[in-house]
Amino acid sequence: MSELVISGLAASIDGKEILKDVSLTVRGGEIHALMGPNGAGKSTLGYALIGHPNYRVRGSIMLDGQELIDKTPEERARAGMFLGFQTPVAVQGVKLSTFLRTAYNQLHPDEKISITEFYNRTKEHLGKVGLDESFLSRSVNDGFSGGERKRFEILQMVMLKPKFVILDEIDSGLDVDALKMVAEEIREYFNENVGFLIITHYQRILKNIEPGFVHVLMDGRVVRNGNKELSLRIEEEGYDWIRVA
Repeated sequence: MSELVISGLAASIDGKEILKDVSLTVRGGEIHALMGPNGAGKSTLGYALIGHPNYRVRGSIMLDGQELIDKTPEERARAGMFLGFQTPVAVQGVKLSTFLRTAYNQLHPDEKISITEFYNRTKEHLGKVGLDESFLSRSVNDGFSGGERKRFEILQMVMLKPKFVILDEIDSGLDVDALKMVAEEIREYFNENVGFLIITHYQRILKNIEPGFVHVLMDGRVVRNGNKELSLRIEEEGYDWIRVA
């Protein structure tokens, strides 16, 4: 069983410490939700895990016994890590189809899959996330709406086949119908060999994807751990009761 072990993780940017001491373990076959108010450091955790170069990080990130703290984002991706960004950027001049095929070949160099089979699989999942085939010839995220960018993040996830998936505010920008489609793809991809860390403010996405573990991040630290009942209480009462506890 795959295992991601985060120990004593701290991260800073421009001299400001955002994460102070985060420790979590996510195993294959588990869905974890990370909640917290604005400014708690949730997105920073995603960036730190994937190796964003603007952050200075210390601590340990072990994926299946391999230390990733000094690895590049590309090396972490090859190890099985995937981050669905809160605000995906546009990449002008790079076709979506080319991006996916190149990334797949980089991450799975030993797998032999024909171009026809790959594109048929891509078209299948395009439909499942509510995007039509015309997107294959468009530049990555160029001119996409916020919801379309989030759908493409999920398309990347199912096509690139990571072992550990971090989704940062994947529900933002999605209407109710789009959220159901995205949630269905997540549920379909989830299995005993894949672990999820879903970063969110609210319980909205968690109504469609039930987490087994819920963590609350505040001021750069995990201050509360629980199950879905914790997320439901946060939806009803906010975070003030945790601050004063």
